[in-house]
Amino acid sequence: MPVSTAIQALRADPAFASLRRSLDVYYGDAARDSAMDALYTRFLRAGDLAFDIGAHVGDRTGSFRRLGARVVALEPQPLCARAIRAIYRGDDGVTLLEAACGERIGTVALKINSANPTVSTASADFVSAADGADGWEYQVWDATIEVPCTTLDALVSEHGQPAFAKVDVEGFEATVLAGLSRPLPALSFEFTTIQRDVALACLGRLATLGSYGFDVALGESQVLTFNRWISGDAMAAHIAALPHAANSGDVYCVLQR
Repeated sequence: MPVSTAIQALRADPAFASLRRSLDVYYGDAARDSAMDALYTRFLRAGDLAFDIGAHVGDRTGSFRRLGARVVALEPQPLCARAIRAIYRGDDGVTLLEAACGERIGTVALKINSANPTVSTASADFVSAADGADGWEYQVWDATIEVPCTTLDALVSEHGQPAFAKVDVEGFEATVLAGLSRPLPALSFEFTTIQRDVALACLGRLATLGSYGFDVALGESQVLTFNRWISGDAMAAHIAALPHAANSGDVYCVLQR
C-alpha cells in the first residue's frame, strides 16, 4: 500500500484519533519533506543504515527511505507502532522494534500523554520540567506502561553500525547516549529549553566517545543554524543563550576525522 494511502486510512480510523494531529503535521507537506531530505542527505546515502530512535509516526523513517537508506526504527508506544506498521507495511527496508532505548537492556516505565502522544516520555524529570512551564500548559501524562528497553550498543551489535542515528525521546536523550560505548559517524539528538541540562549531558557524553563537530536546527525548520561544525563548548553556549520560546531543536553531530 502506498504511504499516502496508508496515511489517509489512518486519518479516517477513529482508533488513531489521538495521532491525527501528528499525521497531519508530519505527512503531506511536500516542502517540509523536501527540506528534510535535503538536510539528511548530508548524512545518508543509498544503501546506508539509519537508526530512528523515537520514531513516533515515522516521518524521519520516511525521509531516510526516500534517500535509499535502510532503517531500524524504535517506537515504544503501541498506537504509534501500529501506525508505523501500517504506513510501511511491505517495505523490507524498514525494521520496526516496539521498544525504548536507554542505558541498559531491560524495561522502562513510559509515561503516556494520551492527548499528545508526541511528548510521551520515559523521563520523569521531563514531566517535572514541563509542569508550569510556559508553552507546556495543559500537558497531562495520564498513564504509565512498562516497555522493553534496548541500547544503542545492542542495536549496533545486532544490526550493524548506522551511518546516522536520530534520537528524539523527550528528555531521555542523555540516557540513550549513555548506552553507547563507541562513536557513531553522525547522529542527532533533540533538546528542549525546559531541559537544557539534558543537552549539556549529551554533549558531554559525546566528548568522551570522540571528537565531534556540532550544528543545530531549531524546531521543525530542517535548517542548520551555522552551516559549519562548531565545538561542543560553542554549542553548549549557544543552547544556553537561546530564549525559552525557542522551545526545542535538534543538535546534529558529526565525527571529525
